Formats: sequence, structure tokens, C-alpha cells
Amino acid sequence: MGRRVLTSVGIVVGLIAASFVAAAAYTALKSPLQTKPNSNLAPDNCSPGPCANVNGYKIWISSVRIESDVVRMTVKFQNSSSSTHASPEDLQLIDTGRRSSLMVTDAAACKTFTRNDFKGGAFFGPVDICFRVSNSTPPFILHWSPDLGAFCCQKDITIWPT
Repeated sequence: MGRRVLTSVGIVVGLIAASFVAAAAYTALKSPLQTKPNSNLAPDNCSPGPCANVNGYKIWISSVRIESDVVRMTVKFQNSSSSTHASPEDLQLIDTGRRSSLMVTDAAACKTFTRNDFKGGAFFGPVDICFRVSNSTPPFILHWSPDLGAFCCQKDITIWPT
């Protein structure tokens, strides 16, 4: 009988702990996005912003515009890192509803690019790309995860229409 009581108490304590973790995760997802315009972004060893520098691999974002549910932008890369390529799978756009999307090519004038191998400080781009969003209210977050190893280097870049 004592063992049954201890098991029941353990289950109740586990459920309470799980509910606290779930509440904390929900609260973190509901927190507002950073609302600084592009001009106030830290340069992150690159300029002009918005841009990011991950171990010598840089990305610049320009000409951000919204047309209905499609966010269009131009990206340019410079690679002085151990990464060997730029790939469309490295980019996702997160809207204010916290939904992420990959590049789209099914809207008018929306393009993609194939994996491009380059290194040694070489540039790639500019490339015009598009993302479909469910919430077109800015700001957006461009989530960039260049291939610099399994546990290395992701960057979230807050962007506004220009």
C-alpha cells in the first residue's frame, strides 16, 4: 500500500512540474518581438544593416517589402568562414505570429537559388527572394542557419520593410 501511495505522489509531482514547464514555454512564445527598425540594428561587424556576421560569414538584407501575404527581399552573402556554401534551406522567415516559412517560388517574380559553393571572402548575390507569411504585420525575423557545423551558429535578424 505504501508503494502505491509513493507512486501516486510521484505521478502528481511529475504532472505539476510538466505543467510549469508548459506554462513557461507558452509564455515565452507569447512574448512580443523586438520592435526596433532596421536603422537601429547593431552592425554585428557588418554594415549597412540589417545584416549579420557569423564567424566571418556575412549576410546583408535589403529592399524588404510586403505585397499581400508575400514578403520580398534581396540578400547578399560574403563567405570568409569554414562554411563552403549558401543554400536556400539556410533561411526561414518568422512572422509576428511566430510562424516560420521557407522561400516560395509560386508567387509572381519570386525566385530561389540553388546551393552555391563559395569561400575565401567571395561574394554571392544579390538574390531576390520571397517568403509567404500568415501575418504581414512587421517586424519579421529572418532566421539564418549557415552550415558551420552541427551545433554552431544560428542568427535571428529583425527586419522591417524599407
